[in-house]
Amino acid sequence: MFIAKVIGNVWATRKHAGLKNATLLLVKAVDPLDKNKLTGEATLALDGHQGAGVGDTVLIVDEGGSARKILKNSKAPVRTVIAGIVDTVHITGEKTI
Repeated sequence: MFIAKVIGNVWATRKHAGLKNATLLLVKAVDPLDKNKLTGEATLALDGHQGAGVGDTVLIVDEGGSARKILKNSKAPVRTVIAGIVDTVHITGEKTI
């Protein structure tokens, strides 16, 4: 799991049947100590029915079995899913995000 910021939308003219009506988003990991610093490469993530959009800070699950459980679809061809939208993060008593 990691915290990320949604940086873009992805459109697909064709999708696997298991991804029908799913929203594909580009996310980039957030430095937990500096919410304005994005780290690493952009990753494609499926919105797990959370309603996330560009600019949202989200919680990412990056493991296929857990992702499929979140989607309630044991055959979905997915590994990375948005499990929730993050309101705030507190580290050692400081609000960081």
